[in-house]
Amino acid sequence: MDGRGIKISKYEGNTHWSVHVYDSYGQEHHIGYYQRLKGVANLKNIELMAEEIWKNEVEPKENLLSNAIGRCIEIDKERGVEPNLD
Repeated sequence: MDGRGIKISKYEGNTHWSVHVYDSYGQEHHIGYYQRLKGVANLKNIELMAEEIWKNEVEPKENLLSNAIGRCIEIDKERGVEPNLD
């Protein structure tokens, strides 16, 4: 998901809804499970939690190890070598 958003999903056969909020950096925040989404109270609560997350967004710190591994894989591909993480 690009940018801010709220994702409400329910797996087939499940009894509860799962609610995730995404901030403008693409970070996912799981805010809980709801048995019912009906009613203004539950929806207003979800909206308030999302607004709180968005109000307090912090740019994620760069993960240097992941970046280094990713760059090594790119170098291998450029050289025509099959990347191997073993």
